[in-house]
Amino acid sequence: MVKAPIIAPGMDGLPPLSQLLSAHAGADAARQRTVWAFDARLAHLARTTSEAMIGRMRLAWWNDVIDDASGLKGQGEPVVDAMRASGTMASPGLVAMIDGWEILVAEPEIDTTGLRDYALGRGGGLFRALANVEDAPDWLMRSGQAWALWDLAGHVGDDALAQAAMELAREILPDAVGPWPRGWKPLRILTTLVRQDVSAGHRAPVGMPRALAWRLLRIALVGR
Repeated sequence: MVKAPIIAPGMDGLPPLSQLLSAHAGADAARQRTVWAFDARLAHLARTTSEAMIGRMRLAWWNDVIDDASGLKGQGEPVVDAMRASGTMASPGLVAMIDGWEILVAEPEIDTTGLRDYALGRGGGLFRALANVEDAPDWLMRSGQAWALWDLAGHVGDDALAQAAMELAREILPDAVGPWPRGWKPLRILTTLVRQDVSAGHRAPVGMPRALAWRLLRIALVGR
């Protein structure tokens, strides 16, 4: 069991990786960008919250925004407005993402069970939202969970937690994936990247190193 993570500032905003992946989403690019922006906003919330109760209240506000059928709550908040304009509010998995982030916000210490719950919520929820399917196949959910653990490992200040996240990601990654629908190309690229890095013991980088940009291009073009 390790202390709850200190999340690095690199998780604020819309990360370059998310921007590049969304560019491969075709007509769904705007919606996928706002899904990523929603995750980035929750990451910022987790990074800037030092008291669990306040963090829960801020996350509850996002739950209320998603549940607000009137479309009035949160007007003027840039991510909220973008989500409504792009139809992202109707995407599955958004509440699960909040539940996953709550593990990092509310738990003073995180054990393996906490890491699994975080990964299932944030990663599984985000991959469902990006794929825009309520009943996602098991291999896609597991791919999302492994991504969330790989990403966490690259953005926390606790080396023990990062190592535990990488070990769990290696365990969770599915043996086989696909077939990939055309609209899931960004997820195919990301899953391939995560599989390569987790197998090699490489955590998610902060920012967009040139080597990572070239790897993404290669994966997009040749699939590996």
